[in-house]
Amino acid sequence: MAKARILLTDDHTLFRQGIRNLLAAELDMEVVGEAANAMEAVALARETRPDLVLMDIGMAGMSSFEATRLIRRERPETRVVFLSMYDDEEYLAESMEVGADGYILKDAPVEQLITAVREIVRGGSYLSPRLLARVVADFRQQGHGPARQARMDTLTKREREILKLLAEGKSVKEIAGEFELSAKTVEAHKFNLMRKLDIHNRAQLVQYAIQRKIIRLPEAVAS
Repeated sequence: MAKARILLTDDHTLFRQGIRNLLAAELDMEVVGEAANAMEAVALARETRPDLVLMDIGMAGMSSFEATRLIRRERPETRVVFLSMYDDEEYLAESMEVGADGYILKDAPVEQLITAVREIVRGGSYLSPRLLARVVADFRQQGHGPARQARMDTLTKREREILKLLAEGKSVKEIAGEFELSAKTVEAHKFNLMRKLDIHNRAQLVQYAIQRKIIRLPEAVAS
């Protein structure tokens, strides 16, 4: 079985070493590089071609969001997971906007990190259960009345397909390749479906897809 190739990015050496030791104990994972900042992460991603980058969300210099955008643009098959101390929906929304596939809080138990890595390498996505619970709670507060259902009914078949793929974390470039469309055409579909649904960012899109059961909820590991 091929091992998942993982690049660690964090500005704290002890934290990186701790994560490396944890992942080294898993037979299906290997750490192929360590970066102390976002710029190093971009360079090492080019060199090591990892399956997944574990990216600290707050480092000096180039922002982790810009680094993620660059990594995903240059190598769409590389997945990115943010490691964060911040239980913050704004950070979550921005991480999704730049193409991240997961968001894990640094106080999460080890089992959640291992589960997240495996889920994302398989092509899924993962949110720390505490954040996921908040996303679901927000949707319940918003409700889902006939107006929202009517907007869903206005989507074309292609817009529904693109909605699902966007919610699963696929980039516009990846979707364009899957449907043999231009990136501009996919962007147009994305703009139209978000306008029809009154959705303004990827976080809201994921929330909507969960509420409408367009994508399944990831299984949360009990803390």
